[in-house]
Amino acid sequence: MAREPDCNRTEMNRMLGPGKGLVAVHPAPLRHNGPMSAPESPALRALVDDRYAELAARCRAAGVPLHDDAGVAERIRRTLAASDFAFETWRSQPQLLAPQGLERLRASADAGTRVDALRLPEDEAAALAALRRFRHAEALRLVFRDVNGLDDLAETLSATTVLYEALLGAALEWSERALAARFGQARDAQGEPQRLVVVGFGKLGGGELNFSSDIDLVLAYPHGGHSDGARPLDNSEYFVRLGRQLVRLLNEPTVDGICARVDLRLRPFGNAGRLALSFAAMEQYYQSEGRDWERYAWIKARPVAGDRLAGKRLQELLRPFVYRKYLDYTAFAGLREMKALIDAEVARKDLADNLKLGPGGIREIEFIVQLVQLIRGGREPSLRVRGLLPALAACEARGHIPAARAKALREAYAFLRRLENRVQMLRDAQTHDIPDDALGRERIARGLGYADWAPLAAELARHRAVVSEEFAAVLMPQGGRSAGAAVADAALWQRVCAESLDAAALEASGFVPGGEAAEALLKLPQAATVRAMSPRSRERLDRLMPQLLAAARASAAPVPCLLRLCRLVQAVARRSSYLALLEEQPAARARLAKLFAGSAFLAERVIAQPLLLDDVLDPRIDQLPLKRADIGAEIARVLGTLDEREAEAELERLNELKSSLAFRLGLAFSDGRADAVATARRLAALAESVVGAVLALAERELAAQHGRLPGEGSGFAVLGYGSLGGEELGFASDLDLVFVYDGARAAAGSDGARPLEGSRWYQRLAQRVLNWLTVLTRAGRLYEVDARLRPDGSKGLLVSSLDAFVAYQRGRAWTWEHQALLRARPVAGDAALQAALAQVRRGVLAAPRERAAVFAEVGGMRRRWRAERDRSNARELDLKQGAGMLLDIEFALQGLVLAHAAERPALLATTANAALIEACRAAGLLDPAQARQLAEAHAELLRRALACTLDLRPRIAPRSAALERIAGEVRAVVAELGFVF
Repeated sequence: MAREPDCNRTEMNRMLGPGKGLVAVHPAPLRHNGPMSAPESPALRALVDDRYAELAARCRAAGVPLHDDAGVAERIRRTLAASDFAFETWRSQPQLLAPQGLERLRASADAGTRVDALRLPEDEAAALAALRRFRHAEALRLVFRDVNGLDDLAETLSATTVLYEALLGAALEWSERALAARFGQARDAQGEPQRLVVVGFGKLGGGELNFSSDIDLVLAYPHGGHSDGARPLDNSEYFVRLGRQLVRLLNEPTVDGICARVDLRLRPFGNAGRLALSFAAMEQYYQSEGRDWERYAWIKARPVAGDRLAGKRLQELLRPFVYRKYLDYTAFAGLREMKALIDAEVARKDLADNLKLGPGGIREIEFIVQLVQLIRGGREPSLRVRGLLPALAACEARGHIPAARAKALREAYAFLRRLENRVQMLRDAQTHDIPDDALGRERIARGLGYADWAPLAAELARHRAVVSEEFAAVLMPQGGRSAGAAVADAALWQRVCAESLDAAALEASGFVPGGEAAEALLKLPQAATVRAMSPRSRERLDRLMPQLLAAARASAAPVPCLLRLCRLVQAVARRSSYLALLEEQPAARARLAKLFAGSAFLAERVIAQPLLLDDVLDPRIDQLPLKRADIGAEIARVLGTLDEREAEAELERLNELKSSLAFRLGLAFSDGRADAVATARRLAALAESVVGAVLALAERELAAQHGRLPGEGSGFAVLGYGSLGGEELGFASDLDLVFVYDGARAAAGSDGARPLEGSRWYQRLAQRVLNWLTVLTRAGRLYEVDARLRPDGSKGLLVSSLDAFVAYQRGRAWTWEHQALLRARPVAGDAALQAALAQVRRGVLAAPRERAAVFAEVGGMRRRWRAERDRSNARELDLKQGAGMLLDIEFALQGLVLAHAAERPALLATTANAALIEACRAAGLLDPAQARQLAEAHAELLRRALACTLDLRPRIAPRSAALERIAGEVRAVVAELGFVF
C-alpha cells in the first residue's frame, strides 16, 4: 500500500533525532504530510495550540526535557490534531515525551521486541496497571507512526495485532501462575500437563487488528483431567477459572482504563456456553450444532496465546467443518442469512454510514472474499488464508476474482481500513462511525491528507459504491432469483406437482413430442431423493423448475435438454447448493441448457459427476491448460495440496481433476474454441500426465512397502501406443500401454524391510499402475487400458526387459506390430530408459525394407481390418474403418514411413498423423496437393468422429455429398501412392 506522499522514512527518523533547545512557546503552524489547499480552521489551530502548550507545561512540571526540534514539534502537533487518545496519554505520562519516549516512537520494531519489559508483578493491582501502561505507550507509538506516515497500513494493522498478542501472552502467563499456586498444574488422564489454548478470531486472527477493536477469543483445552495441586480441580472448571482471570486482567476497568475489550461470544453456544471447552467437546459441537456464520468466523481463526501447538491440532480437527471436501455452494445461503441479520441491525440502529457494517463497507469486502474461500477452500488449500488482503491475492491468483475486481476491492479495503483506524485513533473508541461534528471530521480529513471533509466524503462514497456493486453481483447476479419465472412455466410446474400434466400441455408449451418429457417431469417429484428434500430445499426446487423449463425451451433441442435436466435435478436433489446456484445464476442456466441440448456425452458426465457443474459455471472456463507441461503442473499442484497423503484419496482427486480437464476440453471443442486436431492432442497430453502421476504414486507406495532398487531413477518406463502414442486421443478412448524395465536390475534386490527381486518389483509396479488406472473410485475410473500390444500379446509378460523388447521387435514382430510401433512413444517413467526406448524405436523402424513388400503387407492388413471391422452400409460411412476414412489415411502414412525411413530418418521424429502428413510432404513422398487433401480430410474426419462421441453416437455418419467427396479424395491419393486398400 502506498505511503503518504511526503513521508520519507529515513528523513522522518532523522528529524525525530534528539534536539537541543527548550520547549517552543509558539510552535510552527500545523502542516500535513500531504498537499493542503487550505489552512486548518481556527478551531483546529486553537485545539492543537492549547494542547501542545499544556503538554509543554506538564513536561516542565515533571522535569521532562521536551526537545523543540522543528520536526519533533511538527509531528507531535500532527498527532495531537488526529488523536485525543494521544493527548490524554502524553498528559498522563509526560515521560513518554522524554528522549527515551521519543526513541520508542521512532523505533520501527513492533511491541514484540519490547515484551520483555512487560514483566508483571505478583500483585494483581500492579499487574493490571502495568498491562495498561504498556498498552497505552505502545498504542501511542502506533498512532504517532501512522499519523506521520512512518508506517503504512499493513504495518500498522500488523503491529496492532502483535501488541495485543503480547498483552494476551503476558496476561495468560500471570493467570497461569496465579491459578497453579492455588490448584496446581492441569493434567490429562495420563498425567501430561495441559495448557489453555487461546484462539483469536476476526481481525486478531487475520493479523489485521484495528486500533481500538475488541479481541474475539475462543478458549479451549486439549483433554479432560484434573489439576495436581493440594486442592485439585477438574480441568473443565480449571480452565474456566483461568479464562475468567485472563479476561479480568485485560477487560477490567481501572483508573488506567482497560487493556483490551474481550469478546467471548463466538464460543460454542455463545454466552450460554462454557467459557472453555475440551477439543472433543468443540469437535462435537461443530459437527452437530455448527452454523454457517461460524464457518465464516473460523476462516480467520488461529492460536494467539497459550499452547499454540495444540491450537494447530484443534484447527486441523475442525478444518472439515470450515472447509468442505467438495465445492460448497451452500455458503451462498449462509452469506445471505448473515447479510440479512446485519442489514436488520443497520436499519434498527441507523448504521447506514457505518464503515464496517453499512452498505459498501468493510464487511461486504470480507464476505466477497470469504465466500470464495468457503466454496473452494476444501479443494484448494492455497485459499485457506486468514488475512483479507492475502486471501484476496490468493483468490485473484487462482482466477476466482478477476484482476480488475480484485484491484478495486483492494483499494476500497485499504481506504476504508485507514479511515476506520483514524476514527478509532481519534478517541480510542471502538467505533466504526464517522464523527458528526465538523471539527472531528476536519481532524480526520486533514490527518488523511485532504484539505477538508468534502473530498474525503466524495472518495468514501465512490469506494462504497464500488463495493456495493461488487457485493450485489456476488449476492444476487443480474437477473438471478429476483427475476421471476414466466407465469406459464410456473403453471406447468404446478400441474406437474398436482400430477395433472399431460403431453398435449407440454407440446403446446413448445416441447414436441411431449410424451416422454411429460413422463419424466411427472416422475421427478416422486423420486426418493426429491421426496427426502427439506422444506427449504423443496421451495428452492419449486422456484428453479420453471426457470429450467424456460431454459430448455430456448435451447436448440428442447426435449432432450429437458429430459437431461430432469435427471440432473434428481441427481443433485440432496445437494441443494447446486440447485441454489442454478436458481440464482441465469447465465449458468443458459450455459447448462446449451450444453445439455448439444452434447449428450458431456451432459451424461455432468449427471454422473455433478461436481463438473463447477466447470460449466466457472468464469475461468476459457483459461484452459493447453500444453502438456501446464496440465502436468496442474496435476502436481492439486496432488501436492491434498490434506491426505494416501493413495485412495489421491486417486480419487486425480479422477476428479482428469474429469474436469477432459470436460473443459470437451466444452472448448463444442463451443468451437478448439479444433479437432488440437483437442485430440490435448486429450493425449492429459492422459500422458495422468499416467505419469499414477506411476509416481505407484512407485512411492511400492518403495514404502519394499524399498527401491539400486541405481539412478526407477529403471521403469511406459510406452504409449495407438491414439495415446499418436497424440490423437478421443473423449472416450482407452489407452494402449506397454511396460518396459531395465533388465540390468532384474536380479538386484530392493532395499526395504520386505525386499523384492528386481523382476518381481517391476511386475508389481506395472500391475499397480494398471490397476490404479482402471480401478473404479467414487469419482469414476481414469481410463480403460489395453496392454495387448506388448511383446507376444496377451500371452507375454505384463512387463518386459528392454533387451527382451528389442529382441522381439527385431526378431519376431510382424509388420503390423511395426506399424503400431510407428505410433508409439515413451509417455512416463525413467528419463534414461525413455531415451533408450526412443532410440530402440528409431533403430527398429529405420531398418531397410523393400517398398513393394511393405506396401503389400500394409494393404493386406488394411483389407483384412476393413472386412472384419467396417460398419459402413449403403446409407452410412464408418468414419474410422470405412473406405477413404481415417484408417486409410493412417495406414497409407505408416506404409510410406516404413518403406522410406531407412533413407529418410526424419520421418521417425513424430507419431501424430497430422504431423506425419507434413513430414511426408517435406520428404517428397507426398506432393503438395496430396498433402493438402490428406490434411483437410484428416482434420474433418477427426472433427466428425469427436462430435459423434460428444453426442453419444457411434462413429458412423450418414453418407452425404461432402463426406463422399472426402472419401473419394482419400481413396484417390491412396491409389496414387500405390496402395491397394
